[in-house]
Amino acid sequence: MPEHGHSPQEITARIGSPPGRGVLKDAVYGAIDGAVTTFAIVAGVAGAGLSPFIIVILGLANVLADGFSMAAAAYSGTKAEQDNFQRIRKIEEEHIARNPEGEWREVREILSQKGLSDQILDEATNAVTKDKERWIALMMEGEYGLGGIDPNPLRSATTTFLAFLVAGMIPLLPFILKLEGAFTYSAWVTMASFFAIGALKSHWSLSPWWRSAIETLLIGGAAAGLAYGVGSMFNA
Repeated sequence: MPEHGHSPQEITARIGSPPGRGVLKDAVYGAIDGAVTTFAIVAGVAGAGLSPFIIVILGLANVLADGFSMAAAAYSGTKAEQDNFQRIRKIEEEHIARNPEGEWREVREILSQKGLSDQILDEATNAVTKDKERWIALMMEGEYGLGGIDPNPLRSATTTFLAFLVAGMIPLLPFILKLEGAFTYSAWVTMASFFAIGALKSHWSLSPWWRSAIETLLIGGAAAGLAYGVGSMFNA
């Protein structure tokens, strides 16, 4: 469990500046997809009996092109979230300007569902609605389920691309280094990376590390096995 202090100063600083959702999802998504898709290409080309040079060329092309494509998708998706947040915020601003009494009642209902009642409920509602920014923030969270931290499209895209790039290069290293039996080494280090990614991911979940690691290993291994099988059908 994350540790933090509970002095008045620490509480004010932490609650006043929440960290937001972070980049965990983007990092895990990019790393797993980078390892899976690159090794799938390696396995497919190796299964077809093509040269290590072809494997490196196609692998590098995948790491750069697919990594950039994923980063662009992450940017666009996160930007869409950000735009939607701003759109809904604008709607709430207009509602407060046109119908403040109705919006006041909505704030009261939100606070009542948090356990406030009677005079305390009215006083809390009045306190919130005295500050427009606080009013809007509460409505965004209570009515739409949107927190006060805007997603960061550029950070999401950068994290996705870097994670994809690092994990995607792992299956190619034995071929780049021209190792004897490069495909065997590639398979082992890629499976190890799947296992490591899964184990690391468990740090942010309630699942045991070994379960998360095995789950990720099975997902990556299934994709690699499928690609190798398809490539083998074209091996003359």
